[in-house]
Amino acid sequence: MKFEIRGKNIELTDAMKDYATKRLSKLERYFEEVKEAQVALSVEGDKHKVEVTLFLDGFLIRAEELSDNMYASIDLVEEKLEKQIDKYKTKLYRNHRSVGLKQAFADQIQSDLDLKKESEEQFKIVRTKRFALKPMDEEEAIMQMNLLEHNFFVFLNSRTEEVNVVYKRKQGDYGLIEPFSIPY
Repeated sequence: MKFEIRGKNIELTDAMKDYATKRLSKLERYFEEVKEAQVALSVEGDKHKVEVTLFLDGFLIRAEELSDNMYASIDLVEEKLEKQIDKYKTKLYRNHRSVGLKQAFADQIQSDLDLKKESEEQFKIVRTKRFALKPMDEEEAIMQMNLLEHNFFVFLNSRTEEVNVVYKRKQGDYGLIEPFSIPY
């Protein structure tokens, strides 16, 4: 598994990187096809936050934890990921004993979608909007979003030359969605 470890508001030490790599490498016993793990370590006030995204063959598993200590946060996020994986893997193996794990995931997702279709109305697009994408930076996009009194705004990022989305978060601050390719 390839690890991409980055820090925000914290100086990443080799010991911290080694500890995160060692703890999260335990997850490889569940899936042979884990290609990459993105790990974000950050400090928010006096809290230490760890966010982990695992890229499986066509699937994503994500968890985050917050505590008073970075090493404790790494332990907690690893335990949370193990529980998520174990929960889904047990359920999938029970229902699909003779099928490979990837196919079992796909079957489970399709089954969930079928149930959702039966219990809800079909998704119906009632309106389509078309607009030109003007190159701008994130600040200008946030200003445009606020002027329009929307929760999100799609724009062409002048820095990256890619389509991005800014959105207003529940906490009152803003988020940015940037596209990237999932390794297969």
